[in-house]
Amino acid sequence: MAKKLYVGNLSYQTGEESLRTCFAAYGTVESVKIITDRETGNSKGFGFVEMGNDDEAEAAIAGANGSEIDGRKLKVNEAIDKPRR
Repeated sequence: MAKKLYVGNLSYQTGEESLRTCFAAYGTVESVKIITDRETGNSKGFGFVEMGNDDEAEAAIAGANGSEIDGRKLKVNEAIDKPRR
């Protein structure tokens, strides 16, 4: 089962493709979503990456957390689903 990861401290210039490339080194990337502001469409500096399984997700957390993309050190951990309103 796929596991969703939170990726924080993204540069506002980082695109979904470069994030996908970074995480592909750790396994199958199911999806990538950078969260954007509804009004401006600009990146909010964080996003989510869904990895193929738990082992790949653990490898991605260990490998990508603290690594640098576009001059920013990534914060990577398991995403916590927020309750529906």
